[in-house]
Amino acid sequence: MKQIVCNAPDSLVMTEGETPTCGSGEAVVRIRRIGICGTDLHAYKGNQPFFSYPRILGHELSGEIEALGEGSQSLRVGQRVSIIPYLACGQCVACSKGKTNCCMSMQVLGVHVDGGMRERIVVPVEQLLPADDLSLDQAAMLEPLSIGAHAVRRSGLQAGDTALVIGAGPIGLGVMVMARQRGARVIAMDLQADRLRFCQSWAGAEATVIAGSEAADELIELTGGAYPDVVFDATGHAGSMSKAFDYTSHGGTLVYVGLVKADISFHDPEFHKRELTLMGSRNATREDFDAVRQAMAGGHIDIDRYITHRAEFEQMIDAFEGWLSPESGVIKAVVEL
Repeated sequence: MKQIVCNAPDSLVMTEGETPTCGSGEAVVRIRRIGICGTDLHAYKGNQPFFSYPRILGHELSGEIEALGEGSQSLRVGQRVSIIPYLACGQCVACSKGKTNCCMSMQVLGVHVDGGMRERIVVPVEQLLPADDLSLDQAAMLEPLSIGAHAVRRSGLQAGDTALVIGAGPIGLGVMVMARQRGARVIAMDLQADRLRFCQSWAGAEATVIAGSEAADELIELTGGAYPDVVFDATGHAGSMSKAFDYTSHGGTLVYVGLVKADISFHDPEFHKRELTLMGSRNATREDFDAVRQAMAGGHIDIDRYITHRAEFEQMIDAFEGWLSPESGVIKAVVEL
């Protein structure tokens, strides 16, 4: 069985692994699509928290069930599935409250344990979502878009609120499209004008702002001096995450969707004056996957335009380095098997 291993920063190698077998309550999934995420790119460059080497990357996954262990009557061999890559303990204080997305012993495929950048993977059947009604591309994209759905749900965003989404990468775009599903007015902020145009055409952002020294003034004008009700930072950039405090309305909420391997600082008097609520948003739950699935079924998410780059499994290593370049124009890259 072929697999791609990240041995160390800046090192991806194709190796042969053992063909897996499944036990009771498990399934062997033949991987057909692998989405490439910022997590994979950061791991490749040595900037990913909660990560160790060597590691098989890959957590945005879809495929077909090849074998089933005992106790899996709700699924069938040959069925198309999406994989929920968050392996929770089910016992800790977070899990007991239904917050399996931030389990104290969280194991994420492709981060804490080996992921799906291989021909086959064994996973517990409870991590599988039947996806016969979705394309393989759609099924693989449930995971990254569910991160945005979770952030929006956690924020308490309401219809009629104004949401600022900083960062027009694949996660930020997911936040935008799900915020629009809530009936919010969306403002997109990014450094790249072409990305902002895509936010308008793909995610329905009503306004855009170029990040920089004039951003605050533009936001004041766009919100009648109030600033946005909810700000989502999906950049994973410490400077942007600190600056985001300045863009949030009095009584508003700031949500960190992106993750950075650094400390974040802010001016406490301003934080208190505005009585801001600061939230972290991690991963997603099955409820968020279902919300994205419903949006896809309703025709509200155009996966064909969301995926901008593709490579066959055998060509992925050669293509990977190019996907790191901003000049490549990558929004979402997908590996096909």
